[in-house]
Amino acid sequence: MWDLVVVGAGPAGSAAALRARQLRPDARVLLLDKADFPRDKACGDGIAAHGIDELDLLGLPGLVADYLPIRRLSVLSPGGAEVSATVARPNHVVPRKVFDARLVDAARDRGVEVRRHRVRAVEARDGHVVVDGTFTARAVVAADGASSTVRRLAGVPATAEKHTAIAVRGYADVPAGDDVQLIAMQKEGWPAYAWSFPIGDGTANVGYGMLLPRLHATGLPGRQVLHGRLAELLPHLPARDLRAHHLPLSPGRPRFGVGRVMLAGDAASLINPLTGEGIYYALLSGRLAGEAAVRAAADPLAAYRRDMRKALGRHLRTTDVLARAAQSPRFIDAAIGTAAGRQEVFDLLVDVGLGAGTVPLPLAWAVVRRWLRDLVR
Repeated sequence: MWDLVVVGAGPAGSAAALRARQLRPDARVLLLDKADFPRDKACGDGIAAHGIDELDLLGLPGLVADYLPIRRLSVLSPGGAEVSATVARPNHVVPRKVFDARLVDAARDRGVEVRRHRVRAVEARDGHVVVDGTFTARAVVAADGASSTVRRLAGVPATAEKHTAIAVRGYADVPAGDDVQLIAMQKEGWPAYAWSFPIGDGTANVGYGMLLPRLHATGLPGRQVLHGRLAELLPHLPARDLRAHHLPLSPGRPRFGVGRVMLAGDAASLINPLTGEGIYYALLSGRLAGEAAVRAAADPLAAYRRDMRKALGRHLRTTDVLARAAQSPRFIDAAIGTAAGRQEVFDLLVDVGLGAGTVPLPLAWAVVRRWLRDLVR
């Protein structure tokens, strides 16, 4: 009998396993993944300061300290408004091939058993869950990504297409001194944007993302649209190693699981609908799922759901409302234009887009006032 079986060894799954052993060093924790590590994962590779906080809570300070702190962020809105400023706390860009492998190694060092295994069956029984007829657990964390097998087997519906984005990611050469994260939004097919996130070694993670229904509406092959628009927005950064991936965006009130199966990270549609950021959500949700598994073994899902709502409830409702408003590119123009002149608005946008921030009414009104003024003009 395992105290916890975690399926998927990305940031969410590793965080769940690490936290369970951190709180209960005698807990029997099994971490399963269909791949060997290190392995590549299509992603923007950005780790915000909020994610670093989660690593600290997991007892992993300095896990990415050898990577360049990125202190500048530039954002170009669909209508051409631009803001470039210093973030309150630096971000990091770490290739997932490196980051995920370090997390798995840390879990193994903490006593988590790590196995390569592809899950094909999940069966709920009285007071426990059986995975593939072999692994019996008091709790299961499904952290197996956007197309989660465990989520499907547990009977939780997948994210609706209208809440799904698709992005293509690659790498490009940049000047060695490049230390500015760039987000260039595009009015065509909005909401859509390209990015360049420098790693610090003379390369940058570059990519382009848009909503899946908008891609289908073009009637063109996805490769043609995604690769073409990336080259159009970042012509000075020819990309290599391009890979596409789906992003199940948060609908505001995501499902956190069923029975003794808890969903974490992408499997729970925990991706910020404004920015596509998911690593912070993954680390946070994985940590809380691991806590629930060992601290509330009688009913882990109820504890996990309560803790997630406390940690992210208001924030997720905020991003849901803002994502609806952001369907108008002029709203984003107003937000970026306001942030260009007010550091506190810039800091707020970063906190909402990369962390767990909410929007105080006075700052929301400042953006709305500018939006209305621009509409009148």
